[in-house]
Amino acid sequence: MTDQPSLWRNRDFRRFFAGQFVTNAGDSLYTVAVLWLAYQLSGSTVLTGALNAILLLPWLLQVLAGPLVDRLPLKPVLVGSQVIQGVVVLALPLAAVTGRLSVGVLFAVVPVLMLATLLMAPMETALLPRIVDDDRLSGANSALATVTLGLDMVFDAVGGGVVAVFGATTLFLLDSATFGVAALLFVGITIRAPEPDDGNDSAEAGPTLRSVLRSYASDLRAGVDALRGTVFVELVLTTAVANFATGVTLAILPAFGADLGGPALYGLMLGALGVGRLVGSVVGPYLEGVPYGTVLLAQGFGAACWLAAVVVSSPAATVALFGLAWVPAAASGVLTSTLNQRLFPTEILGRIAATKGTASGATLPLGSLVGGVVAETLGTSTTMALAAGGFGFTAIYVLGRPRLRRLPSVADAQPEDFGVSRDRSGEED
Repeated sequence: MTDQPSLWRNRDFRRFFAGQFVTNAGDSLYTVAVLWLAYQLSGSTVLTGALNAILLLPWLLQVLAGPLVDRLPLKPVLVGSQVIQGVVVLALPLAAVTGRLSVGVLFAVVPVLMLATLLMAPMETALLPRIVDDDRLSGANSALATVTLGLDMVFDAVGGGVVAVFGATTLFLLDSATFGVAALLFVGITIRAPEPDDGNDSAEAGPTLRSVLRSYASDLRAGVDALRGTVFVELVLTTAVANFATGVTLAILPAFGADLGGPALYGLMLGALGVGRLVGSVVGPYLEGVPYGTVLLAQGFGAACWLAAVVVSSPAATVALFGLAWVPAAASGVLTSTLNQRLFPTEILGRIAATKGTASGATLPLGSLVGGVVAETLGTSTTMALAAGGFGFTAIYVLGRPRLRRLPSVADAQPEDFGVSRDRSGEED
């Protein structure tokens, strides 16, 4: 790769990278503040879990967004989502200043913020191949995962500190500014049109709303059909279980942090989660030569660290072990993104990402709802310990499935290794 231009000489990627950095700062800030406020105002893990479930709904609903991402111009949607979030989030400090901030206000504002982020996950998958060359996709995925997850680390921890010292109003004002900066960065990106399929030049004409709606059902089926019968179906199952456990954890983490020491400790726990994911995303590209099945088995180590984090008595050890638990899952996530982009054709990547994301991520909001209820019955620490089984399930399942255990490395992966037909992978017979 030494004879290829550096990824960082790509102006469009640099702007997208910086925009993702800033907009994820906004996401982290309002998530920390909203969930802590919900627990502070209500003292209920059930209400906190319900609010977190709404924040996680994009994982469930993104299957509806996938066909739109593949059909509609990406830049206006990308910029518009930032503008909407920046404006709407200002309602929260306004309510705080006027003395009207309540759980009800949080439940009114959060759904709007959730809808504005709905297109972001499938959009990243669809946009990246249009601004980055194929041989740079792995590095680009790793760079984006590193900056977004690293930002989670920094701003989750900082967000908890800001809430503890300055209160939520200051944090929400800062949050609104981040979305404005992200919108300005995204405006300057030049996005290549997808290459016409089978010599069809119709892609050059901009789609109308009527044409998008007419093709919606067929586009959605295309994403499902591309995955049917592939190894990715089983991988989605393991991810769904892990995401259920993640949803449980995010719902009860404010209460768990309060027991450890307050909003600052809550921020540190979220920061530890970000550190683990950051390390995993950095390590991911270096594991392209390691059999993918082995990478999946490493999630058993993550489960052990998670359980130990709940058992130890030292808050510092709890934070450190909780962070380690997320390293294997993050490394696997980077490699999976690269597999998607190499094994499936560019023109359906939005649908692939949305279909997989919805199938595996639908359990995130469900986990938040269940976690809030279970924690009120069994206690926060017991529920956190049970959630460690989410990563443990992946290791046990892969261990019992020779087909998954023997998957080749990402560097050597061929469509047939993962059950992807040549038609679906875009290759010629």
